[in-house]
Amino acid sequence: MSEIRDINLWESGARKIEWVRRNMCLLRSVHEDFERDKPFDGLKIALSIHLEAKTAYLCKVLAAGGAQMYVTGSNPLSTQDDVAAALAHDSLNVFAWHGATDEEYHHHISEVVKAGPNIIIDDGGDLVNLIHSEYPELIDNVIGGCEETTTGIIRLIAMDKAGELKFPMALVNNARCKYLFDNRYGTGQSVWDGINRTTNLIVAGKNVVVAGYGWCGKGIAMRAKGLGASVIVTEIDPIKAMEAVMDGFKVMKMEQAAEIGDMFITVTGCKDVITENSFLKLKDGAILCNAGHFDCEVDVKGLEEIAVESKLARNNIQGYKLENGRWIYVIGEGRLVNLAAGDGHPAEIMDMSFAIQALTAKYLADNRDKLDKKIITVPQEIDNEVAMRKLKFWDIEVDKLTDEQEKYLNSWQV
Repeated sequence: MSEIRDINLWESGARKIEWVRRNMCLLRSVHEDFERDKPFDGLKIALSIHLEAKTAYLCKVLAAGGAQMYVTGSNPLSTQDDVAAALAHDSLNVFAWHGATDEEYHHHISEVVKAGPNIIIDDGGDLVNLIHSEYPELIDNVIGGCEETTTGIIRLIAMDKAGELKFPMALVNNARCKYLFDNRYGTGQSVWDGINRTTNLIVAGKNVVVAGYGWCGKGIAMRAKGLGASVIVTEIDPIKAMEAVMDGFKVMKMEQAAEIGDMFITVTGCKDVITENSFLKLKDGAILCNAGHFDCEVDVKGLEEIAVESKLARNNIQGYKLENGRWIYVIGEGRLVNLAAGDGHPAEIMDMSFAIQALTAKYLADNRDKLDKKIITVPQEIDNEVAMRKLKFWDIEVDKLTDEQEKYLNSWQV
């Protein structure tokens, strides 16, 4: 059973999935293992991740492991209808379409939760929050789950501190093979892919403001610098601010940056990062976009309220004219720019992230009766296995400690 836009689009989606499969060597190897061992035999997996080709291949890998898959997107603008059709054509249960309204989006994630999943794979925490708030009777079915992104982890930790998290959740985003590569290199490249293909403007010579200097912000700032921009970072964390300065970037408050920035990218995981106070200071023609999970970092609703005129300036770019006569432009409705205006992270990057997802889901299934904590760190063995597999595919070998070196490192005596 599926609810998608058009099943007849499946061939286009299948080609996209095959392309990423060819470029995701780690997931291919996990696919072979799962097909042989069937670690999810008899289990239902509910998955809510940006529904494009790389996610689709992860779904097929989990299904090869015996899982009955229930799939939805994690953002209405990132779902690709042909990819959803390809999964439905392969008999996976898919509930998603591009451009879903808030009501449709809620219906889709509800359909996935109502299936009574045993494992949840979440991106931003929508599935976890929904099952706790609206379907608590299904919680006992859940062995545990995996969370893909920083925003979701923030929500999970808050739930755990409040004593509201009722089943174990593995913090996949905190695995080194995830955040050091996906967040930094994946976000860094895909954000600029989305901006550049949508605006068709040059980056060199412009003042680019990056709000937030976590791993995603580092990647975005690094790529902006490489494209020839002058980069300004805004931060609330004094240590990250120092790091940005030592990386060669200017650091200032948003109200100062608003007056000189040409392009603004928010990537904080928080709300109200760019609001009316900043809108009124922006240059004529300033471009705003968001790379954080939820569309609350740029206050688009507030911008709409103070605008005296609004028009579609270019596909996926909405212009807003303010009382001072200046035009402000927002890409992708303030939703994730690398997915709302692009294809997301490169396949080779998501290969590592999704290999960790798949292997961590297997870890949950294998240890279903031993999990006594609600917040779970991805085991170091999984991180290391993913890294070693990746190096092997790159035909790279690394040194190993000798017994004497192991003894030296584990002793307090010289």
